[in-house]
Amino acid sequence: MPSDTPDPVVRRDAANPPNAKDIQRWRRHLANERAEAAVYLDLADRRTGEEREILLALAHAEGRHEAHWRNLLGDHVGMPKRGDLRTRMLGLFARRFGSVFVLALMQRAEKRSPYASDIDATDAMMADEHIHEEVVRALATRGRNRLSGTFRAAVFGANDGLVSNLALILGFAGSGVDNEVVLLAGLAGLLAGALSMGAGEYISVRSQRELLDASTPSTETRDAVPKLDVQENELALVYRARGMSAEDAEAQAAEVLRSHNYDDSAAARSSSDTHEAVGTGVRAAAASFGFFASGAVIPVLPYLLGLHGLAAIVTACILVGLALLTTGVIVGLLSGGPPVKRALRQLAIGYGAAAATYLLGLGFGTTIG
Repeated sequence: MPSDTPDPVVRRDAANPPNAKDIQRWRRHLANERAEAAVYLDLADRRTGEEREILLALAHAEGRHEAHWRNLLGDHVGMPKRGDLRTRMLGLFARRFGSVFVLALMQRAEKRSPYASDIDATDAMMADEHIHEEVVRALATRGRNRLSGTFRAAVFGANDGLVSNLALILGFAGSGVDNEVVLLAGLAGLLAGALSMGAGEYISVRSQRELLDASTPSTETRDAVPKLDVQENELALVYRARGMSAEDAEAQAAEVLRSHNYDDSAAARSSSDTHEAVGTGVRAAAASFGFFASGAVIPVLPYLLGLHGLAAIVTACILVGLALLTTGVIVGLLSGGPPVKRALRQLAIGYGAAAATYLLGLGFGTTIG
């Protein structure tokens, strides 16, 4: 638990009093610390057990930083200011959703702390921000692990649907075929792709879980330990096979044989965590099917609405571009990376694939024409 004692404050002397910019900056830091503490408290309200305790401790630490700026300000504290827009938005998300998205955003917020370049922030405060980033990263990782299997299938499915069906439609459109043919090709691509993605994702996840099951320690081994011959047995080889040195393995085996306490809970817990991260085959398949279909239908929409020719192509490209930007931002937020960079990367890749297919369609149409 963080100490209740605020970081020591180095006050400016009378010959060098704070100016208006200093006071404004301190008040801004104070407001942001208050707002960040409120975010952690809102997140804690939606958690139980250990995660709740951790979030409350982070809120307490932000309160310690708040005390630093309040002490510096002294009589200049004034009326409470609002935190910056980014921090206020985090608070709104925490109150409405309380999800891994907010933790990922808080991770980025702690990483971008301005204290490294602020002469009035103590070294301890800057060090705190680094530690807070790692704490939030670990909490966010728990959330990512809980949804990563289904989320991976959803993101891959949506992006595959967007890019592959846009490329398919533009390829047909570039060849000069009738609108009805383009529409039929788009619907066929949607259905075939969604079924293929769903089936492939189910087989992939199911196979991965079966491999994990084969690697999970057997519960029957615990019952067999008391029956081992104390002088002649291979229990030490179990620990050596798991990576222990020969000496450590022998010592561990001797302790287990003495106490009959063969505890594989850590290995079982690790296996359980990995299973959770992988997800289930049915959930992953359903997510992959649904999101591929939802992505693949977007480039088809202009043709379903009766648009023709260039108007349909441009509209499809705009709709897909917006969808790619959205999925890129979501991936960026969840991964703790820069969302704009992720969004532009996905947009460039998607448009590049679609443009290449369109040019191939133009060339094919010219050849057969």
